[in-house]
Amino acid sequence: MTSLSTIPAALVLEDGRIFRGHAWGATGQALGEAVFSTGMTGYQETITDPSYAGQIVIQTAPHIGNTGTNTTDDESRRIWVEGYAVRDASRVASNWRSEKPLDHLLVEQGIVSICDIDTRAATRHLRDKGAMKAGIFSGDALNGVTDAELVKTVGEQPSMAGRQLAETVSVDQTYVVEPSDHGWESEPRFEVVAVDLGIKAMTPQRMAERGLRVHVVPADTSWEQIQEINPDGVFMSNGPGDPQTAQRQIQVLQAVLRSKTPFFGICFGNQMLGRALGFATYKLPFGHRGINQPVMDRRTGRVEITAQNHGFAVDAPLEGPVTAPVAEFGRIEVSHVGLNDDVVEGLACLDIPAFSVQYHPEAAAGPHDAAYLFDRFVDLMQDPAQNQTEATN
Repeated sequence: MTSLSTIPAALVLEDGRIFRGHAWGATGQALGEAVFSTGMTGYQETITDPSYAGQIVIQTAPHIGNTGTNTTDDESRRIWVEGYAVRDASRVASNWRSEKPLDHLLVEQGIVSICDIDTRAATRHLRDKGAMKAGIFSGDALNGVTDAELVKTVGEQPSMAGRQLAETVSVDQTYVVEPSDHGWESEPRFEVVAVDLGIKAMTPQRMAERGLRVHVVPADTSWEQIQEINPDGVFMSNGPGDPQTAQRQIQVLQAVLRSKTPFFGICFGNQMLGRALGFATYKLPFGHRGINQPVMDRRTGRVEITAQNHGFAVDAPLEGPVTAPVAEFGRIEVSHVGLNDDVVEGLACLDIPAFSVQYHPEAAAGPHDAAYLFDRFVDLMQDPAQNQTEATN
């Protein structure tokens, strides 16, 4: 395939591996953690997912950009990836919903990208060596610069471990998503506070479809501010960064749990629940990213194909129930487990109304196997006193 660009570009990894291709989107320099995403579709949802802040995404699907972009499918207010790497950039956007070619959007938002590299080789390298610091260089950032200088620039950037990013991607002001018109009464079934740690637009929409009024609040919202809304339930979203840095959110969540207000968390929110209960979190070698990750719901035996994007996980015992390290929160069990590597994919509290999963049940562009979890949240708000074993079966 003929390249869209003749401008040289390079994807440089901190261990010295360099993949050479051509500039795509904006030219210049982008630094971040190199990760790969296994989705065969949904590239627009991927790059606008705030969970990818601080990362350079390598798409394993070989052909990217063929359906263009549109404002409807954005998962947030902007593109959040630091840089973008693909093999074959589509020369034509052929979809009736397309409003703008992907490379035009990348240029407009200053996202330095690269095409015409062997993304399979890059993915296999990361799969073997683990996620690592990386950079994309093109134009003046590449001209006259030695490979050693590029590797040095990449290595000097901060590591993802220890980075606090939720506040950088969160909204500044609270906004409300009203219940969707699906036959609900004029009043919402329940009021929910959703703490935006990097929330995707489809998440409050999934709740609104179930008759919930969702108050999306900034990441630094206090428990006292949440109480002023007087919610029936509290939700914590997905988001980027190291969960060990989110001490403020962990303290807020502990107050939520002590109040016995029903709680549901996804992805970063699952890590928040784990840490609030007293469990540790750790960095995964290369993380789970893409829309084809198999997870088992251990209570039903059902296997779900899930959408995920996380580089950290909760360190909790798979055999249980066990008493939470913070004993006042009672018994805990691992409700979901990843079938590829036995990583904790969900937690359920048995003595307080709280549960979480490590993946994305809102799943735009797909899959939708886990959408039922929003119904579980509604059930929990209907009867917060019920035992979690009953509530989630």
